Amino acid sequence: MPPASCPTPARILVIGAGGRENALGWALARSPGVEAVWITPGNGGSCDLPGCQQLAIAESDHDALMAACRDLAIELVVVGPEAPLAAGLADSLRAAGFPCFGPGADGAQLEASKQWAKALMQEAGIPTAGYWAANSRDQALQILTAQGRPLVVKADGLAAGKGVTVAESVEEARAAIEEIFAGRFSAGTEDAGAELTSVSLVLEERTVGPEVSVFALCDGQRMVLLPTAQDHKRIGEGDTGANTGGMGAYAPAPLLDAAGLEEVRQRVLEPTVAALRARGIDYRGVIYAGLMLTAAGASVIEFNCRFGDPECETLMPLLGPELAQILLACANGNLDQAPALTIHPGCSACVIAAAEGYPGELRRGDPIASALQPSDQLQLFHAGTRRDDHGRCLTSGGRVLAVVAQAEDFDTAFERAYTGLAQVHFEGMSFRRDIGHQVRSR
Repeated sequence: MPPASCPTPARILVIGAGGRENALGWALARSPGVEAVWITPGNGGSCDLPGCQQLAIAESDHDALMAACRDLAIELVVVGPEAPLAAGLADSLRAAGFPCFGPGADGAQLEASKQWAKALMQEAGIPTAGYWAANSRDQALQILTAQGRPLVVKADGLAAGKGVTVAESVEEARAAIEEIFAGRFSAGTEDAGAELTSVSLVLEERTVGPEVSVFALCDGQRMVLLPTAQDHKRIGEGDTGANTGGMGAYAPAPLLDAAGLEEVRQRVLEPTVAALRARGIDYRGVIYAGLMLTAAGASVIEFNCRFGDPECETLMPLLGPELAQILLACANGNLDQAPALTIHPGCSACVIAAAEGYPGELRRGDPIASALQPSDQLQLFHAGTRRDDHGRCLTSGGRVLAVVAQAEDFDTAFERAYTGLAQVHFEGMSFRRDIGHQVRSR
């Protein structure tokens, strides 16, 4: 039995519109003691999830979200995307008395500012690539010229996962710098072609090695680590082509064993939480460390202040019924009073079905047909979908659906996922057939 001081939230609000938020809503609704989960603004599949309902409130409408929390007597709010966290939504919710899983605007700087995050890592001695901060085009180009080698170019602020160029040549790095200072990633600029001297970026040394994602649920002092996961960013099979938000994932990632994960806890996650606390930041939410496993050990590529997508869809089916209690304990700062999180044995595999043209110009508005019957070992999470006035489910974004399956081994898990995907159709549907190639034998 869990401690009496660690209640289960009966009424939960999940904020966001993607597959990540659908997976969170689905997992939380399965927790014993949870009576209702609302997802806002949600998508075309939010209401299909058992125990979930949909609201139509934008994640940027703080006043309406606060009113909904009062009207629905919400006992826990889980904020999915990074933009509302960076805008201080969690601060507003906590100030109004609503427990919120998600960092305040100060902690969200881990993702919202690459320069801020790199400075924190450097000060805390956290392993990461060497870097240079640049606040003008000329400064960035001077650094690149002085180095005389290809560098990684990262837009400083939020760029929806598209602000990073791993340059293969000095010329490619120079073009990426020009693109950033021309306003490519500066939302709301009236003249995207005008140079924006207020834009900033980070230039990094290139490091080599496989990548892995590690997630820690944090209450400001303590943390619970989730299974590792591996994402597939490239649009093309064989990990080729343009970067995307993620075309699939699997968990756990064998690249990092239990001893390796413990080392990441000690060398990366605990020093990060200590450094945040030293800055007066009470970080209550998920810390997502994107790692590169170099010859010298794990090195942080970047931090995110929310769950990855599609890693979240992959991980949620592996987490036990204590999840709602643990997220509430993180929100309340008393994770030491929460029960241990059960991690189901076995593997989880996720394949994304994307719209034609993704990640470029998208085809939208196509009806979605599905004969897939979800089960304990097979899930369908909607992402870029919407309902029309007749109740039909239509495509509305780049990554449309996530099909997720579990099994005792990766071969069986991916076989189930691809079999499930074969029961879904919309015009222009595209997907990679080699997700999990690192762990599959067939």
